[in-house]
Amino acid sequence: MSLRRFINWFAMSLVLFFVLSALLFVLVSLTPGDAARMIVGPNASQEHYEMVRQQLGLDLPIWQQYGNWLVDLFHGDLGRSVVSGTPVSQVLADRIEPTLALIIGAFICESILGIVFGVIGASRPGVVGKTADTLSVIGSSVPNFWIGLVLAAIFAVQLRWFPTSGYEPIVDGIGPWLWHLVLPITTLTLGGTALLAKQTRDAVAEQLAQPYIVLLRAHGVSERRILWRHALRGAAIPIVTILGMKMVGLTTGTVLVESVFVIPGFAGYAVNATLLHDIPVVQAITLIFAIVIIITNLIVEILYARLNVKEMS
Repeated sequence: MSLRRFINWFAMSLVLFFVLSALLFVLVSLTPGDAARMIVGPNASQEHYEMVRQQLGLDLPIWQQYGNWLVDLFHGDLGRSVVSGTPVSQVLADRIEPTLALIIGAFICESILGIVFGVIGASRPGVVGKTADTLSVIGSSVPNFWIGLVLAAIFAVQLRWFPTSGYEPIVDGIGPWLWHLVLPITTLTLGGTALLAKQTRDAVAEQLAQPYIVLLRAHGVSERRILWRHALRGAAIPIVTILGMKMVGLTTGTVLVESVFVIPGFAGYAVNATLLHDIPVVQAITLIFAIVIIITNLIVEILYARLNVKEMS
């Protein structure tokens, strides 16, 4: 990546961060509820209520609350939860492992399965291709939380193969850890895999129709080598684009999945924090999501540059 492109990426990343954080700050402030009232209880006096609001900074205009949060952020202070009083950094540290396990696990499974099925579908058009199209339509139209409920009802409640909810830290053993992740990761993977397979199939099929593929076949190159080395490499740029979008989608998709399977991650906790008007926690989680999006965009840009260099050479 050139210096100019890096500067452009950095500028766009800053704009993205400020837009996301400001938008979420305003949206949370507009949701029904009052953190100060929840803390003091319904029977507290008005004086006590006003004092707590002042201590939390909730009596300030929304723009000033946002500005104070930014200043604290640049000093490395994420603040404290207005509900529990716990440092936000500690809240996130206690909940980051389950969310990362879901995102990384689902991304790896979705990438491998989607690309493999897509390449196979491109090499065998017909029934395989139509099946991929059908599954992609179903996968993109069915919400993750519904898939999760169906999987839990069948494999956890009826068959009792997997737990219905909860999470086991990896330090307690890889077996229990994986056992609790199977259904949530499957929920995140199913719809995205079908859609990725279709898009990969289309990109690889387009490469197989290029003149250089005919030339390779004329030189006796095996179909397997043509498919997995040359055609897949030629389709790498659109596939990288899709994978970048998938990572962003998985980051936000974990919110509902963690809620369905009662997984103590910070993505699902964002819902509770929003309902409780716990603005410091919501803003910190938004910050993490924004960082994931920014880093994903950077990785995609770097891969674009490397792939373009290889194509030119």
